[in-house]
Amino acid sequence: MDAALHERPIEELSLEEAAAELAHLAEEIAHHDKLYHEQDAPEISDADYDALRRRNEAIESLHPDLVRDDSPSRRVGARPAAGFATVTHTVPMLSLGNAFDDEDVADFLERVRRFLGLDEAQDVAVVAEPKIDGLAVSLRYENGRYVRAATRGDGTVGEDITANVATIDDVPDRVDADDMPGVFEIRGEVYLRRDDFFALNEAREAEDQPRFANPRNAAAGSLRQLDVAITASRNLKLFVYAWGEADALPAETHWGMLEAFKRWGFQVNPHIALCHDLDAMLKLYRSVGEERADLPYDIDGVVYKIDRLDWQRRLGFVSRAPRWAIAHKFPAEKAQTVLKEIKIQVGRTGTLTPVAVLEPVTVGGVVVQHATLHNEEEIERKDVRVGDTVIVQRAGDVIPQVLGPVKEKRRKGARRYKFPQKCPICGSMAVREHNPKTGKLDAARRCTGGLICPAQAVERLRHFVSRNAFDIEGLGDKQVQFFWDREEIRNPVEIFTLAKRDGDSETHLADQDGWGEVSARNLFQAIEDRRQIGLDRFINALGIRHIGETTARVLARSYGSAAAFYKAMRDAKVGEGESWDDLLNIDGIGETAAEALVEFFAEPHNREIVEGLLDQLEVEDMAAAASDTAVAGKTVVFTGSLEAMTRQEAKATAESLGAKVAGSVSAKTDIVVAGPGAGSKLKKATELGLTVMTEEEWLALIGR
Repeated sequence: MDAALHERPIEELSLEEAAAELAHLAEEIAHHDKLYHEQDAPEISDADYDALRRRNEAIESLHPDLVRDDSPSRRVGARPAAGFATVTHTVPMLSLGNAFDDEDVADFLERVRRFLGLDEAQDVAVVAEPKIDGLAVSLRYENGRYVRAATRGDGTVGEDITANVATIDDVPDRVDADDMPGVFEIRGEVYLRRDDFFALNEAREAEDQPRFANPRNAAAGSLRQLDVAITASRNLKLFVYAWGEADALPAETHWGMLEAFKRWGFQVNPHIALCHDLDAMLKLYRSVGEERADLPYDIDGVVYKIDRLDWQRRLGFVSRAPRWAIAHKFPAEKAQTVLKEIKIQVGRTGTLTPVAVLEPVTVGGVVVQHATLHNEEEIERKDVRVGDTVIVQRAGDVIPQVLGPVKEKRRKGARRYKFPQKCPICGSMAVREHNPKTGKLDAARRCTGGLICPAQAVERLRHFVSRNAFDIEGLGDKQVQFFWDREEIRNPVEIFTLAKRDGDSETHLADQDGWGEVSARNLFQAIEDRRQIGLDRFINALGIRHIGETTARVLARSYGSAAAFYKAMRDAKVGEGESWDDLLNIDGIGETAAEALVEFFAEPHNREIVEGLLDQLEVEDMAAAASDTAVAGKTVVFTGSLEAMTRQEAKATAESLGAKVAGSVSAKTDIVVAGPGAGSKLKKATELGLTVMTEEEWLALIGR
C-alpha cells in the first residue's frame, strides 16, 4: 500500500500537503476496494476503510479544487470478478457517506435543510435501519417474475448471479401484487447468520479447507460460487431496503416503499424505524448498538434515509453517494503490537511515505500488519521507534493508524528513526518543498529524481493501466514490474507497441517463465481492446499531479475532444493568456490543479508521450451528461439570490441536464441566470450581449 495519512486536523494542511494526502488515500483505498470487492479478502476492517474515506472526503470538502477523479469519492466498489457475465445497472448502485458521531448526524440533517431551503420548524422524517454487513445485490422482476440478479460491482457494472440468488429462500420466484410495477429492481443485502457461519467454518476445517474470516466474506464467497449447488448449501439470507429501475413506485415515501416490499413477500429488517428528529435517530442508533451482540447477524451501523421521495429526488447524488442518506457507523477498537520495521515507499508523484510494519494483531476481527506513519514530522512528533510497542487504532480520522508508543515498554537503546534524505530507489535527493502560499515546508518529502526514478515511473505505469484509467486486464502490478525490468515497457506508448515488437523479436513473451501462448495472446488482445478510450479516462490515465477521475471528467466535458484539450493545455501559461483564463473559469478547477496541468504539458517529454498515445489510440469525444435537454453543452453562470432552489441545488440540477457551470462570466458563457442582487457578473453579461434570464425563465427552460 502506498498511502499518505495524516493525523493533524485537515484545516492545518497546506494545499500541497492536502493534495499529497489525497493522492495516497486514493491509492490505498483503490487497493482495499480490489481486495474487498473482487477477492472477498479485505486486509482491513470496514471501520478502517470507512475512516480512510471519511478523511478523504473531509479534505475534498475543504479543498474542492483538489478533488481528484481517481478520488474514492467518485467511485463505488470494484470491477466485476472474472468467471461471471456482467450486468450494467440502469440505475447505478451507489455507496453511502459515513457519520461517526452525533455531530456528523446533526450535520447531515443540517445539510439536507440547507440544500432544500427548509427552516428549522419543517419536519424532516427519516427512516433509520440497521446496516447489514453483507453483499449488496439487485434483483430484477418483470411482470412479477424474477428474471435476474447482479452484484454491485463497481456501481455501474456488476456480476450476473441470477442462478445463485435464486437458491435463497428469501427471494420469491414470483410476486403477485396489484401494485408491483411491470419492471422493478429491488435491492438489498445478502448475509449469513452467525450460527450458519460458525457451522460452515467447522465443516471447512474438517475438510482441511481455509476458514472464512467473517460472515460477510463467507456470504460473498458463497454467492460467487460457479457451482450453484454450493451456494444453495450455504443457507444465505436477504434483507431488502431499496430499489433501482422501476416503471412506477407504489408509494411516495421510503417508509411506504418498505411496507410494499413486505406485502410483496420480501424480508425487511424488523428494527427499521421512522424517526422525526435528531433525538429519535440517535436513540435508535444507541438501542440497536446495545442489541448488536445479540442479533443473529452482523451489522456495522445504522443507515438514515430521508423519507419523502420527492425530497430524495431533489437532493440527488454527489459523486458516489446520495445526499439523502448517510451511514452512522459503530466505533471500532484499539490494540497494542510491536513495530518491527519502518519501510519507505515511493509513489508516482515522488512522495516518500513511511509505512509501519507491525507484528500482526487482530483488531475488530481483522488482522492488521501495516499502518502508515505519513511523514517524518509525524514520526518525530509521536517519537515512534523501531521495536516499540505501539497502540494501533482502527477508528476515528484515519485507520489503521499508529497512535503512538507505549513508552514504559520501550527497550533500552532504542534510537530515534532517521528519515532518509535520499530516495531509497534512485538515490536522488528527497526534499521538502517550500510552499510560497503558506511560507512553510511541505510535510511530504519528495524524490527529486522525476523521470529517472524507477519507482515513480513504475507507479505511473501502474496507474496508467489501473481500473479507473485504461483498465488493461492481465497487466497488473506484477506484470508492469516484469516488463519494466526487461526494459520492454518504460512509458505508456510502449504498451501499445508491445505486440508488434514481440512479433519482430527472436525471443517471444510466450516463451518466458510464467507466461505461455494463451496468457501472452490474452494480454495482447486486452491491450488491443483498449485502443479506444473515453477522453476522461485518457486524461486520468496520464497521472498528472492533482488530476484524478473527477477533475479529468470535468476537463473532458469542458473541452469535449482530445484535440481541443491538448491544444488548450499546450497554449496555456500560468497566470496569463486566454487559455489560462478559460481553464480557471471551469467550475471545479482551482489554481493548484490548473498549475499542475500547465506544468505537465510544458515538459517536452510529457508532450512526446501524449502525442505518441494519440497516434496509437482513438480517444472518444466526451458526450454531455445529458444530450437531449435544452441546456446540454451550454455554459451557465448563476449570480444573485435564487428563491426557488438553493445555489447548490441549481448547480447540481444544471449539471445533471448536461450543462457546464462556470464561476465567472466570459464571452464563452451561454446563459447567465440572474437573481435579486446580481452585480458585476450581470453587468459584464449585459456588456457582452449574453443571454440573461431570471430564475423563473431558467426553470421554465429546463422544465422544472
